[in-house]
Amino acid sequence: MDMDKNGDEIKILVIEDDPVITEFLSTGLKYEGYKVTSRNAGRAGLEALQDGVFDLVILDVMLPDIDGFEVCRKIRSRGPDIPVLMLTVKREISDRVKGLDSGADDYLTKPFSFDELLARIRALLRRSGKMRKDKRLQAGGLVLDLETRQVTRNGKMINLTPTEFSLLELFMRHPRMVFTRETILNRVLGYDHDGGTNIIDVHISHLRNKLGDRPPHLIRTIYGTGYAFYPEGKGV
Repeated sequence: MDMDKNGDEIKILVIEDDPVITEFLSTGLKYEGYKVTSRNAGRAGLEALQDGVFDLVILDVMLPDIDGFEVCRKIRSRGPDIPVLMLTVKREISDRVKGLDSGADDYLTKPFSFDELLARIRALLRRSGKMRKDKRLQAGGLVLDLETRQVTRNGKMINLTPTEFSLLELFMRHPRMVFTRETILNRVLGYDHDGGTNIIDVHISHLRNKLGDRPPHLIRTIYGTGYAFYPEGKGV
């Protein structure tokens, strides 16, 4: 679970009118241990900010009432030093400049991967002093370096693709947590991926081979559900 330096749960407000993206964000962020509140319009989001305390705002540009640029300006005019990550389908540099000029701290274009979103969130929280910096994950003889993106097992370097690295990071951050194939698909390949969930089985098979993951597996198949990571290669 992600906590701030005082041990409190980190609270994120999502202001997004697309229900698919809202569900994608809420589900994924809750898996990461964040407390998520969502609103589907700009005014409703501003009301939520007035009524509650949040550590970060994820803000869509295209909202049904007032656009995200105006919402961001209103957030900044109220004075809170809260990180704002803007989401948009607009890719022009002028739109990014407009977003940053309105007071946003970062700007992410759709479609985006969940891993990239998490990296942006962690960077903003670290910058605001809300989160410690994780440099390495270690378990089961594995060392995953988040800065160099290198992986070793028992001191031996393992070359992983970006997708395999993301899979392993997901599992190592959440030992023994069972992930469905659908959740893994959305988390690793993104909410806009239009392929079937069988591709996850293929990626995990390749990852196991590269890790030399033999029974009892580190990455365990939970039949009828999905997969889970057991640091000692043992199930429950």
